[in-house]
Amino acid sequence: MTTRDDMRASKALQGMDFPATKDTLIEYAESRGADQKSLQALRTLPEKEFGNIDEVVDAVPQEPEGEDVAGGTQR
Repeated sequence: MTTRDDMRASKALQGMDFPATKDTLIEYAESRGADQKSLQALRTLPEKEFGNIDEVVDAVPQEPEGEDVAGGTQR
């Protein structure tokens, strides 16, 4: 995942009512036509109930980016 994944997750969940479980978040994003990268980011979330969008964004795993970092991607 990258820092853009947290933005994707946030955008896919705009208008979502909280609290919500991981499965509810994914179903909501799918119903809104979220792209596969957004859905993939949401699928990496832990199994728990989220109280708000900030909790979701904070829970999206991050990987370092840049060509000098193993596993990173250059922008």
